[in-house]
Amino acid sequence: MLGTLNGALEVRGIRLDPDAIRAEVEGTNELRDGLPLLTRIDVRYFLRIPPGSRETVERALARHRDKCPTAASLKGAVEVTWAAEIVESGS
Repeated sequence: MLGTLNGALEVRGIRLDPDAIRAEVEGTNELRDGLPLLTRIDVRYFLRIPPGSRETVERALARHRDKCPTAASLKGAVEVTWAAEIVESGS
């Protein structure tokens, strides 16, 4: 999902340095019929964005999961959630 988000930002003219975009991801497994199954993935983005680009970044965030091949592959089997901490550079 991070790659999809980064690509969505680049298409919108926002290029972030590698140290300005990162994600922490946590998966949740549940036992079902004795098998540990991945049931949930929580993604937390950390973005340092150019001043004045917040609205564009928030629109990209709102749509990126729907355009992500990985999220689409997991749909219906694994719940995927995301949150973002956004800081404008210079803030």
